[in-house]
Amino acid sequence: MIEKSTLDFLAKLKKNNSKEWFEKNRKSYEAAKGNMEQFLTALLVKMSKFEPKIIGLEAKKCMFRINRDIRFSHDKSPYKTNLGASINPDGKKTGGPGYYLHLEPGKSFLAGGVFMPEAPMLAAIRQEIDYDLKGFNAILGNKKFKQTFGGLSDEGSLVRPPKGYEESNPAITHLKNKHFIVVQDFGDKDVLSPAFLKTVYTSFETMTPFIAFLKRAKE
Repeated sequence: MIEKSTLDFLAKLKKNNSKEWFEKNRKSYEAAKGNMEQFLTALLVKMSKFEPKIIGLEAKKCMFRINRDIRFSHDKSPYKTNLGASINPDGKKTGGPGYYLHLEPGKSFLAGGVFMPEAPMLAAIRQEIDYDLKGFNAILGNKKFKQTFGGLSDEGSLVRPPKGYEESNPAITHLKNKHFIVVQDFGDKDVLSPAFLKTVYTSFETMTPFIAFLKRAKE
């Protein structure tokens, strides 16, 4: 399970985001990172039952570095204040459909799908939805899916139809999306619960038809 000390470290890092503080507290960081890796290792074993392609995937290769890329940012804080992991059979940097877990005090969540896909993939997903709107709506309308995620995120969606589609298209609400993701938020109490592993595993399993649809568009 996720230890309270892991969230405590991230909370303290947010208040003391400097290299000097980080180096003085590196042991606490290593402990938090190790806790996340242990959780992911257990999660990967369970996920392999419905995502066999992730068998052999190592937890440490799913995790993102805690160092921030500050080259083009006004915020020069050197570290992220979260622990994030992308679970994708093709690798975390491929940009293809996958699963994501984010731990941050008061802001933890899991997500799945494709965030900021490149133009060819975005076009392919829109084409697949236009071709099989009935199938896509069936996935989004599944009772358990709706209870878990609510629906497809419309963050950053277009105001006008994308090129090649009319406003009258029955799928236009989905086609205006620039990201195709679903999200489930968690409070700290949820994250620290012994049941959190089961909750994450079950939610990822619930989104597998959604992930499969997006992968079909990619092929």
